[in-house]
Amino acid sequence: MDTTLQTSRRGFLKGSAGAALTIGFALPLLGGRLEAATTAVFAPNAWLRLTRDGTVTVICGSAEMGQGVLTAIPMLLAEELDADWKKVRVEQAPVDKAYNNPMFGMQATGGSTTVRAHWEPLRKAGAAAREMLVAAAATQWKVPAGECRTEAGQVIHARGRRIAYGALVPAASKLPVPAEPTLKDPKEFRILGQRTNRLDTPGKVNGTAKFGIDAHVPGMLVAVMARAPQPGAKPASVDDRQAKAVKGVRQVITIPQGVAVLADGYWAAKKGRDALVIDWDLGAARDLSSAKVSAMLAEGAANADAVAVDVGNVRDAAATSAKAVDATYEAPYLAHACMEPLNCTARVKGDSVEIWAGTQSQGPNQGILSQVASVAPAKVKVNTLLLGGGFGRRFAPDFTIGATLLSKISGKPVKLIYTREDDMAAGFYRPAAVARFEAALDDKGAPTMLKCGVGSPSIMAASGFMKIPDNGVDTFAMEGIADHPYDIANQRLAYGRQEPGPQVWFWRSVGHSQNIFFMESFIDELAAAAKADPYEYRRALLSRQPRYKGVLELAAQKAGWGSPLPAGVFRGIAVAQSFGSYVAEVAEVSVGADGTPRVHRVVAAVDCGMTVNPQTIERQIEGGIVYGLSAALYGRITLKDGRVEQGNFHDYPVLRLTEMPKVEVHILASTEKPGGIGEPGTPPIAPAVANAIFAATGKRLRSLPFDAAQLRKA
Repeated sequence: MDTTLQTSRRGFLKGSAGAALTIGFALPLLGGRLEAATTAVFAPNAWLRLTRDGTVTVICGSAEMGQGVLTAIPMLLAEELDADWKKVRVEQAPVDKAYNNPMFGMQATGGSTTVRAHWEPLRKAGAAAREMLVAAAATQWKVPAGECRTEAGQVIHARGRRIAYGALVPAASKLPVPAEPTLKDPKEFRILGQRTNRLDTPGKVNGTAKFGIDAHVPGMLVAVMARAPQPGAKPASVDDRQAKAVKGVRQVITIPQGVAVLADGYWAAKKGRDALVIDWDLGAARDLSSAKVSAMLAEGAANADAVAVDVGNVRDAAATSAKAVDATYEAPYLAHACMEPLNCTARVKGDSVEIWAGTQSQGPNQGILSQVASVAPAKVKVNTLLLGGGFGRRFAPDFTIGATLLSKISGKPVKLIYTREDDMAAGFYRPAAVARFEAALDDKGAPTMLKCGVGSPSIMAASGFMKIPDNGVDTFAMEGIADHPYDIANQRLAYGRQEPGPQVWFWRSVGHSQNIFFMESFIDELAAAAKADPYEYRRALLSRQPRYKGVLELAAQKAGWGSPLPAGVFRGIAVAQSFGSYVAEVAEVSVGADGTPRVHRVVAAVDCGMTVNPQTIERQIEGGIVYGLSAALYGRITLKDGRVEQGNFHDYPVLRLTEMPKVEVHILASTEKPGGIGEPGTPPIAPAVANAIFAATGKRLRSLPFDAAQLRKA
């Protein structure tokens, strides 16, 4: 937003964002008339700037990490504005309460919320501007506003007169802003729902796009840090003599997160960091191992007493069942493995702080860094650059805190860069978890009872800004299980918190990422015990869940469920709801003689409500499948003697191009409010593949990642 607009803002008119989003959300509409100095720019709200040449600039408060918000947000506003899409531009917003995510109450990006949260506010912003432009044209023509319509950046009178929006800038700028503008009927949409090329693609292709790691501040030093191996670990001793001897190294600074080497450039800083001799005091974590983690989580699952769901009578249902089925599932800690290494450039100068970073949490960073540097929050400026992958990891503030501390102590601007190994061993993992299931079936194979205990650490407790509810149930630990869709009369679903030690954090699709694997694999086990088709078994249990049933049926139809496959190839299916969207996936899988699974094809069906950009939906589902498949086949963070064993992609592999299956995405037409799309593609892929492996081999894999040794033929 330009300085003129910032200084001329008089206040905000409050508008309703709709009860479905949040109560009392303030739509940032500028009150009264704009100052005369701004008449070259029509800026009726915090999100829009229209200039006399007809250029429409939309200000986006969300972070772009590949999910497409720098195109989706402009599409929302441009639709109601009736803008000429060829003249639409986008800019990243500064930190300002005007850009708070209505679903979070703070300026932050995550939870697949950007479109869901801004569906009404951004449309209202565009609609208000459109009404003002129409009013300005009607006044100029001396005709009723009702005789005018808008299209592609023009106001058009019923008798054929036309005027471009740019020509109306001075007059429209003097009009009051409507508090409750009329929104279009979705049947009138011209931009929303259309396949639209992304506005940020050209810059990413030609190299002009700026990611966090591209930031440069004159006089800055580059820092690489030896991080504490476990939360709470401290250096018992630090020998930095060899580090200081490296050419280009300027300072060695110890902060609570570790020991940092500051140098003229990255390689000098890294060489200096590698030359540090540190004896870490791991405290109670010194003998932590993956085996101990598994044992703790299994205990939590067995003794889970924080009850999320308790309906019917599980004991009586079990006693009268025709068949009992039980199984225990496990998932490991996972790293986020973002493509761009974590980084932040910070400059602490006097009573002000300025950072340049790819961050998912601009608002929280402003508050946190004001405390780190002991300055007023208003004195913290956050420049949000592009993120080379986020997946929840860049919601955490560790890298912005580290850079700010180092700048404050050193007196210089500092760019802190994590190596891949630093990030892999830095904590902030997807929680490891164990789920213990028991079920009872009647004489027809239908489930009459479901009991489940989940043992895992708490993300809510680790986040620092959430509180575990009074019932003791971490919402993220139970999502995908506590809210499963299946019609089962008697249920007891409970959480058993265990905290082995490693820092846990939000990971793409959060609790759904492991819990849908647990739940959909176990439902498949029930189908096998009932000697029923897995698709039909699910379908029968979803009679009261039309949106689940809709995507399940569409995925099965498009995959040709029940039709012949090439020799050695088998199908598996799974369905899930997360972040307001419904996704079913069918995986076609073969298993080699060495036990290695190969995924040949994935057919996905998605119901995410009304759509903004179908092209983005397809790409996000494809990306979610890649992310989830990488975790299912390879992902694992293991511990030995209190330290993480993985360091880079040689021992934390991700899916290679040669392993990529063919992916088909089918979007179910819907008039429901939009759901999220950045994460829902991930949860169903692991169980779909596991269920296909069972169909191929008769062996049930109950832990992630899949162990080829269990499938190896003699």
